Amino acid sequence: MNQYKLIARMGTSAILVAGFLTASSIANATDVPDSEQVSKLLSEARTLAFQVKEDAVTMESYTRMNVSWESHAAAINQIREHVNALGRQVTKLNGAKGAASPWQKIAIDRINPYLDELGGYTAAVIDHLNGTPRHNMEEYKDYLEANVDYSSDLAAMIADFVDYGNAKQRMERLSAKLELPAKKTGQTK
Repeated sequence: MNQYKLIARMGTSAILVAGFLTASSIANATDVPDSEQVSKLLSEARTLAFQVKEDAVTMESYTRMNVSWESHAAAINQIREHVNALGRQVTKLNGAKGAASPWQKIAIDRINPYLDELGGYTAAVIDHLNGTPRHNMEEYKDYLEANVDYSSDLAAMIADFVDYGNAKQRMERLSAKLELPAKKTGQTK
């Protein structure tokens, strides 16, 4: 296994461990309603993250085809634009964090490190293309694979949080419809 893949996997593992440690704070938090604004921003971030993932997968596939370097450059510019759009969305999420429920705050906190890593690997691909791209193809392929890994993990994670929020809302609506007693933190009525 090469150095870049190892670093990417170790970074992903560290992010997941940090997330699991903060997840316990959800159970201890007071009942704070979900922010509709944050839910909407997360849903929009999911769409952007999936676009980045698709772009990264497409660009990585170029390494197995006879595609011009101009096509590589156009593809990384597309990825950069989508990563920047996702970054603007995450800035909005960070701005709305004060109104977020505990699980929404955790989602925002988990997105930031993935986006930082993705931005770093995207910049590395751009630097490589601006330099002498044909001299170190293995390093270039590693950067592209890291972009695929981070963008795939980010898209899946955001989708899971959006799905969690939707399921939570459905459960709350059903609970109200069935007139079930409200659950208190740490105990039930």
